[in-house]
Amino acid sequence: MSHIALPRWWHLAAAFAALLCALPTAETAHAQAAAAPPPDSPGQDLPLQSIRLPPGFRIELWARVENARAMVLGARNTVFVGSRSGKVHAVPFDPAMRARPVKVIARDLRMPVGVSFRNGALYASAVERILRWDDIEARLDHPPAPLVVSDAFPRETHHGWKFIAFGPDGKLYVPVGAPCNICAPDPDRYAVIMRMDADGSNLEVFARGVRNSVGFDWQPGTGELWFTDNGRDWMGDDAPPCELNRAPRAGLHFGYPYCHGGTLPDPEYGQRRRCDEFAAPAQNLGAHVAPLGMRFYTGTLFPPEYRGQIFIAEHGSWNRSRKSGYRITLVRVKDGRAVSYEPFAVGWQRNEKEWGRPADVLVMPDGSLLVSDDFAGAIYRIRYAAGR
Repeated sequence: MSHIALPRWWHLAAAFAALLCALPTAETAHAQAAAAPPPDSPGQDLPLQSIRLPPGFRIELWARVENARAMVLGARNTVFVGSRSGKVHAVPFDPAMRARPVKVIARDLRMPVGVSFRNGALYASAVERILRWDDIEARLDHPPAPLVVSDAFPRETHHGWKFIAFGPDGKLYVPVGAPCNICAPDPDRYAVIMRMDADGSNLEVFARGVRNSVGFDWQPGTGELWFTDNGRDWMGDDAPPCELNRAPRAGLHFGYPYCHGGTLPDPEYGQRRRCDEFAAPAQNLGAHVAPLGMRFYTGTLFPPEYRGQIFIAEHGSWNRSRKSGYRITLVRVKDGRAVSYEPFAVGWQRNEKEWGRPADVLVMPDGSLLVSDDFAGAIYRIRYAAGR
């Protein structure tokens, strides 16, 4: 074949085009700095304008964090974030609450969804293990290998990922979900919320009959534990309800697998025990909404009527003909009782197609509210600014 000579201008143009392709764009540089998911991942272009909030509230993208699940504040302006993808992230932020570049604290763990922080140390759940990184905020750029606090938990991955948090008693609370949709497993090992000392000793059951709690918090003033619980599947579109529960003391049983929502006997196990034997829910939530993280609002940025109330991240349904959840809800509490349940932020799904799934909420030092989204790989910040 004969060689075809190309003009000199053609070679120069080709070299220039190759150079342009090799240079990172501003969008690429920002995505790399923020550890964003790859461009073809869900939620890369986030339609935040579709989120509806009460008047005066605004939502913004705060950080891109792969598969962002549970969140916890450190002591030195850091938000730590768990995931089901194997990584634990750290998001430092400046005095104006602006997120700085995201850092990876650990990778290749077994669904380290839960994170908690105490005395300078980060704790994370990894199915059967609780891990700890000491003095972590001084070592974000070069995190050490974690220490194993406990490996006493079941290895099953069905409901095996765990939200964890330290209570006002100084103990670390660790839920263990049922290893099934509906079954009657060992009541001292599954469908429980456990607690232990910070060093892993004195592990004990705090509450039983809890199918799968992936979020809890303690009420300011009373110190009582409140927690979300995911209802069972395959009982129809509108049954059973998911639950918000209150545990004022240890030793209560919340009904699983015998009773759901306080009054609905299970079709397989309901003949074995009566619903009135168990602690009733503080508030029944929507069926299949999958409530995950919840927090009492302890800030002062939001109007007074929100202070001391509960925000819940509803991850969203899968076992339903029409989707439910995909929102942040508000449960108002008065005199230790839930008195109302209402939407607060909605719009993560449109026309039966979701673009995001809220997973946790966290009150920031300035009173703004962070919302993690594992589907879009994002953390949002909700602020209140009346008149703007």
